[in-house]
Amino acid sequence: MSQIIISVGREFGSGGRVIAEALAKRFDLPIYDRHLITEIANKMGMTASEIEKLDEAPKSRLTSRRVRGFSNSIEDNIADMQFDFLRKKAESGESFVVVGRCSESKLRDFDGLVSLFIIGDMDEKIKRVTKLYEMNESEAKLFIEKKDKKRKRYHNYHVGLHWGDSRLYDLTVNSSRLGIEKTIDFLEDYIKARMNAYK
Repeated sequence: MSQIIISVGREFGSGGRVIAEALAKRFDLPIYDRHLITEIANKMGMTASEIEKLDEAPKSRLTSRRVRGFSNSIEDNIADMQFDFLRKKAESGESFVVVGRCSESKLRDFDGLVSLFIIGDMDEKIKRVTKLYEMNESEAKLFIEKKDKKRKRYHNYHVGLHWGDSRLYDLTVNSSRLGIEKTIDFLEDYIKARMNAYK
C-alpha cells in the first residue's frame, strides 16, 4: 500500500486524540486535526478562536439554507473547506492521520483508508475528563454527553449515516479494555497488517 490514511473517530474522553497522535508518530505521518482550524481561519479572514467555536458544529436549522450545493451557513462552509482540504491531500497521494471530520466516510473511496473508532467505558472516560479538565464526576459525565451529542449531530448531518455505527469503520475499539498504550500497540499491528496485505 503506497498510501495510508488513518482516520480516527472517537467518543469524548476515550483517548482517541492521544491514540491518533501516537499512531502519527509511530508511522511518521502528519496529523490533521485542530491545526486545520488555523488554515481555515487564514482563508476566511477570521481568528482561530472564532473558527474553533464553529468547528464540528451543525448549522442552525432556523437561519441556514443550502441551494444547489451552496450554503449561507458559516458552519457548513467551514466543514466543506475541511472536507475539501482533506480530499485534496488524499488525491495528491499523501499519507496522513486525521481525527474526526467525517473522514471515515468522506475519504472512503481511497484504498489506503484505515478507519478506526475509539470508544471507552463511561467510568474510564469520566476519570480521564476529571483529570484533564479539573471537573467533578457529575460535571465530567454531562460534559462527555454534551460533546458526543454535538459530534453525533455534526457527523449525521454531513454524512447521513450514524456516527459510531461499527459498519462505517474497519475497527471499533474500546480503549478501556487494554488501556491507551496497549490499544496503540494493537492498532499499530493492525495497520501494519493492512499495509502488508496491499503490497
